[in-house]
Amino acid sequence: MIFESTYELRQGLKPAVKVTGDKVEVIDVAKLQDGLIDELARSATFGTEPVKAYARWLIWEIGQALGARPASIHEFYTGRAKGLWENRTVPAMNIRFTAYDTVRAALRAAKRTNAGALIFEIARSEMSYCDLPPAEYSAMVIAAAIKEGYFHPLFIQGDHFQVKAAKYKTDPEGAIKEVKDLIKEAVPAGFWNIDIDTSTLVTLEPPTLAEQQKHNYERSAEITQYIRDLEPAGVTISLGGEIGEVGEKNSTPEELDAYMQGYAAALKARGDYAGLSKVSVQTGTSHGGIVLPDGTIAKVAVDFDTLKVLGDRAREYGAGGAVQHGASTLPEDFFNKFPEVETLEIHLATGFMNLFMDHPAFPPKLSEQIHKFLDVAAADERKANMTDAQFYYKSRKKAMGPFKPEMWGMSAEAKEALYCALEEKFAFFYEKLNITNTQALVDKIVTVVEYHQPRPKSARVAGDDLGLSD
Repeated sequence: MIFESTYELRQGLKPAVKVTGDKVEVIDVAKLQDGLIDELARSATFGTEPVKAYARWLIWEIGQALGARPASIHEFYTGRAKGLWENRTVPAMNIRFTAYDTVRAALRAAKRTNAGALIFEIARSEMSYCDLPPAEYSAMVIAAAIKEGYFHPLFIQGDHFQVKAAKYKTDPEGAIKEVKDLIKEAVPAGFWNIDIDTSTLVTLEPPTLAEQQKHNYERSAEITQYIRDLEPAGVTISLGGEIGEVGEKNSTPEELDAYMQGYAAALKARGDYAGLSKVSVQTGTSHGGIVLPDGTIAKVAVDFDTLKVLGDRAREYGAGGAVQHGASTLPEDFFNKFPEVETLEIHLATGFMNLFMDHPAFPPKLSEQIHKFLDVAAADERKANMTDAQFYYKSRKKAMGPFKPEMWGMSAEAKEALYCALEEKFAFFYEKLNITNTQALVDKIVTVVEYHQPRPKSARVAGDDLGLSD
């Protein structure tokens, strides 16, 4: 069910939630979890604009009341630099499809394994082609936590808040403003973990590494200041930097030094601001993996020795360590190695989408519809030497937004099989990355702030609202 108005929404939630002006009180958690939160999540995704805004606000405020609150992982990461924990790698998981049900699967796996050190993230590019703006994404994460009874810190992350290199060449301030505008939208929505990606601005022409990294670290410091000035009281947003484009050549300790030293100086010149809690590096992977003509994924070599050296070097600057991108399609026997070399964080995305869309329970007719859509909508991405398998593999992420209603509307039988498979995959990563039994550690280290959002203006002026708070 999708609520048709804010009044109907409020009336529908009456058995479980009391709304008085800007105050939201949960009076029956069981009734909320029994089905009402499902309707609220669906309305927050597919309702009219006033209904979506009001539903998202209610989800946020219910989460505040119950303890399903967005938080920053900054303290946990700087705690690693101080030696408070070790030998664990935090999974940052890009949820591109059916965000509510997929996060539910991830949280069921977390409860099973007592895992608390985990991040739900979405990249700037994914927000567009998956039709998942910040307010909707965070609402789905919080709603999933409410449904599953996961009342612990929720780490929601903006992945690759990237400055577009092509635009920067012709309009540098405009390119930076695009990222700042997204940050201004994301921070109030609970994105209290942000990866600043100005690595696209690295230029290899200058003779020294400091000069090559100059635009990278100066703009990273500028965006850091912008974020810090937007932070809610009591929150230090976890920020990551990046020293080289993922998929290009492997990073070096000297590049990391040039970036971190330049960044520190540039940030100090702007005032007394907290710096980075991590830095992303390149050690041999590629986003999405490298697909072969038959549709299988090529095996790649990860330079674990370099990854360890870079992580150790990052901790010398007070950060928690190094971040590995583009890892979800690696061979399964690789993942236990990341905690062994003290990788701080690992980004996982395409592998979940592959499991979902390639699963026998995924509706064949829906696959056909997606392929027909991609033949037209992504035709400019098809290279002359591409097989169909390669083309659909590389482009199908672009179908996540256009086919969002169909994916939400799959049969109960299909959903049961798909989300059970995803739950097992999440549990696999938690165990391999050694973040099982971290819930108490996270709860001990991380400060969770109570933060209330203003009731949406659209709900206040909607014709059926009339101030009738319940």
